[in-house]
Amino acid sequence: MMRISNGRHYIDGDFVVSASGATGVVEEKATNAEIGSYALGDEKDVRLAVAAAVAAQPAWAALLPAERAGLVREIARRIEARADEFTELLMRETGGVATKARGEVGAALSRLNISASLAAMARGDVQPSPKPGKLALLERIPLGVVGVITPWNFPLVLAMRAMAPALATGNAVVLKPAELTPIAGGQLLAEVCHEAGLPPGVFNVVTGLGPDAGEPLAAHPDVALVHFTGSNEIGVRVAGIASRTLRRTSLELGGDNAFVVLDDADVEAAATCGAWSSFDFQGQTCITSSRHIVHRDVAEAYVAALTRRARQIVVGDPMRTDVHLGPLISAVQRDRVHEKIVRPSIDAGAHLVTGGTYDGLFYQPTVLTEVTPDMPAFTEEIFGPVAPVTVVDTEEEALALVNRCQALVNAVYTGDPMRGLAFAQRVFSKNVHVNDAGPRPTDADDVDLDEFTTRRWIGIQRNALSYPDWAK
Repeated sequence: MMRISNGRHYIDGDFVVSASGATGVVEEKATNAEIGSYALGDEKDVRLAVAAAVAAQPAWAALLPAERAGLVREIARRIEARADEFTELLMRETGGVATKARGEVGAALSRLNISASLAAMARGDVQPSPKPGKLALLERIPLGVVGVITPWNFPLVLAMRAMAPALATGNAVVLKPAELTPIAGGQLLAEVCHEAGLPPGVFNVVTGLGPDAGEPLAAHPDVALVHFTGSNEIGVRVAGIASRTLRRTSLELGGDNAFVVLDDADVEAAATCGAWSSFDFQGQTCITSSRHIVHRDVAEAYVAALTRRARQIVVGDPMRTDVHLGPLISAVQRDRVHEKIVRPSIDAGAHLVTGGTYDGLFYQPTVLTEVTPDMPAFTEEIFGPVAPVTVVDTEEEALALVNRCQALVNAVYTGDPMRGLAFAQRVFSKNVHVNDAGPRPTDADDVDLDEFTTRRWIGIQRNALSYPDWAK
């Protein structure tokens, strides 16, 4: 299908070519076939998009809450009507299987519909008066323009996590999607918002490379909040750029997540959860388990069960065959997984139980044992289908190793849920699962009213006050 957004930004309600006229190629990850193009934006394009957002935001914020909520829900209806198109593009652009793509579309719809309710929730307060006869009001108002920079692994739903609540609460948005997934995560989304009837300038998309388009967006003084999802390394850079003008940042970064198996765990159940947590979507998520920390009493049985599951996984082109896992996102990512993590760990003494090979971007699920805390397989967020196993002798040793690395979501598997709870309460990460792994259970947890609004205090003096003589 020919898309009107192909090779174009979406700025001020119109699909436009980049200021430079340059475009990049979008490839299907499994075949390297060209499936579209995207505009190579730069600072000029960012300036135009932000200016459009600045101009449009006051009128958008002034709409009745029900009107904004209705338009956010209309975006959801339009995405649902084109769900098959989004699903196919997500499969082609990310290399994910159909279930992953369909799940992402469903999660995006959920975030839109949940966020729509925020339009009516931005209520204020009447505060205790600081002076006689004075009325003190505290109202919640939108920030203004929100810049959103998204990654390639879940381009649609992670755009929605920021874009949907930002729009619902009266902000205008400028989105810079990842250059590896600019269609489903940007161009097609712009078409849907255009069809839904969003006023020009309220939502804008600028595509391009991170240094050329992402950094100017983070640096723009009229962007009130920069919402970034991606690696720790780039997140630190984005925060540094935004901090030069003391603007807000919201960073959703990665981490070296741990999956702990205690000595009383049901080994088969733990291996099922551990295999899913390490191998799903080729291990390319911020919640993937990058470290399996296993008690010695169950380690042999756990590794055997994990290996059986790894060996029965079918890897291939998700658009053409019935497979469990598709390709890695790029040759750069494949080489990072293999040449900087797997091979150096083996050279340092890790044992390759299964996997460790690839054909093009198709990397076989891999299990490594005898992994020590100084190896790359332990210290790095892998972002590939690799399960490194480190054996410990005590629960305390496991806890110390869990807390040794920064993580987004850790997990512990045990036969005693209360023991698991006690373990989880001593884990430093914000999110901890007991006898489970993966994301938090509800999309509503990701919708934060405080992130996209601020509080404004207004004092109204209702009678005359006496001031010093020098002021009269």
